[in-house]
Amino acid sequence: MADTKREIERKYESDESGLPDLTGVAGVASVIDKGVAELDAVYYDTPDERLAAASITLRRRTGGDDAGWHLKFPVSSGVRDEIRAPLSETLPRDLAGLVRSRVREAELVPLVRLRSTRDVRDLLDADGALLAEVSVDAVHAERLTDGGRTAQWSEIEVELADDGDPAFLDKVEKKLRKAGVRPSASPSKLARALRETAAVKKDKAKKSKAAKGKAAKDKAAKDKVAKGKGTKGKQGKKGKKGGGGSGKPGGAAEHVLAYIRVQRDAVVELDPAVRRDLFDSVHSMRVATRRLRSTFKSYGKVLDRTVTDPIGEELKWLAGELGVGRDHEVLAERVTEALAQMPESLVVGSVRTRVRTWVEAGSSGSRHALIAALDGERYLTLLRTLDAVIAEPPLLKGAGGDPEKVIGKAVSRAFGKVSDLVEEGLAQPSGAERDLAMHEARKKGKRARYAAEAATGLLGAPAKQLVRDMKSLQSLLGDHQDSVMAREALRDLAFQAGQAGESSFTYGVLYGREERRAELAEAALPEAWRTITADSAF
Repeated sequence: MADTKREIERKYESDESGLPDLTGVAGVASVIDKGVAELDAVYYDTPDERLAAASITLRRRTGGDDAGWHLKFPVSSGVRDEIRAPLSETLPRDLAGLVRSRVREAELVPLVRLRSTRDVRDLLDADGALLAEVSVDAVHAERLTDGGRTAQWSEIEVELADDGDPAFLDKVEKKLRKAGVRPSASPSKLARALRETAAVKKDKAKKSKAAKGKAAKDKAAKDKVAKGKGTKGKQGKKGKKGGGGSGKPGGAAEHVLAYIRVQRDAVVELDPAVRRDLFDSVHSMRVATRRLRSTFKSYGKVLDRTVTDPIGEELKWLAGELGVGRDHEVLAERVTEALAQMPESLVVGSVRTRVRTWVEAGSSGSRHALIAALDGERYLTLLRTLDAVIAEPPLLKGAGGDPEKVIGKAVSRAFGKVSDLVEEGLAQPSGAERDLAMHEARKKGKRARYAAEAATGLLGAPAKQLVRDMKSLQSLLGDHQDSVMAREALRDLAFQAGQAGESSFTYGVLYGREERRAELAEAALPEAWRTITADSAF
């Protein structure tokens, strides 16, 4: 099984003088020589270095006290999460899953070998507790592909002890700088190895020339789209008729595709976090899928919906897989919290036990199903399809139109649909019909919010205001919908309790309280909507 360690470290350039004296660092009582270790690590990546491009490192290392497979994800500058697995000949399956959204169908190959002679010192406080580990590494790097070029260097690495205060690293750095030691220009050994063993300048010159030629062609194609001419004749009349076609983005399409690209990247980047069950990762990934689907729908005058609607259905599937446990989790938190706040005199019978059993039953198996979905071919196909839409977007006539006009109209249409549903809900008496209208208004409110988010860079303050207004509406209508769902759950629990011969009194009290919360949300809606319509420029 893999385990995770938060790694907080800093790297510095080193020369023949080795490690400066660190006994004067504030808080350091002693510096202990831990000896020299020989480390041998092979770094894996796709041939086109997809992991390195995302600052992700995957290695198999022998030597030292942590031999095994190490997978590192960037968290922030100088901070990485290192997932470790025992040493084996092949990459462990759980680590392979964590890089699947990046690697896709490509093969992971040995890319670079780093052999390091590591001279280690421990910095201890007055109680003998570890503050940081400092090492001087003499590194020999060898490119295992493309000519086998080599490089050598020496560096100083300072790694904070587990649960240590990051401010301590500032104290060490101050001492190192006084001794003339400067921070490394590379964030990691792998980054430096890749740079220093890269292809010779002659090869780079060829690539640069080819890249410039491609850039010139892309610019010419972009200019054509901006003028409404399409690319290679694929946009033109077909786009006007709604039949679709591919071309390079320009005009309104640039803004829409920029938003789509951000959401696609979010799905890819959140994939490992979802697999690791990190806080809020499932919710965030689900939101990214919803943003993508809503954008395809809202900007149907820019991107051909005969192409994007099937992608939207796949995004709906993925959002559903992500929501298998999430919806129940949110509902369970609401019911559990309400029960915890209830006076003991109103808790009759084995209500807590039944609610706890219901909570556990709803969450069992959901993670297994989600991971299975992420491991499936359907998910990879969706990612590839999103890549293709961004690379060769199915542009329509509106793609090359005036951005403010095209995007402004799209946001107005989205807001108009929200308005119709809110007005419909307000016209209904309390009951199932109003509940349904308010739920639909909430969903359309999300779509209008995401449409406005895509437009903020272009439309500025009006779009930002609409985003704020739709968030406020979502909060109000979301609480109402959560109350509807909570009452359904409480009704079921009361029925089960009755069938088992238990009292259903407490469920009835909870039901009544949820009913009151819904009434308050409904009562607040007219004034909230008047404020929103007064604020809106759409």
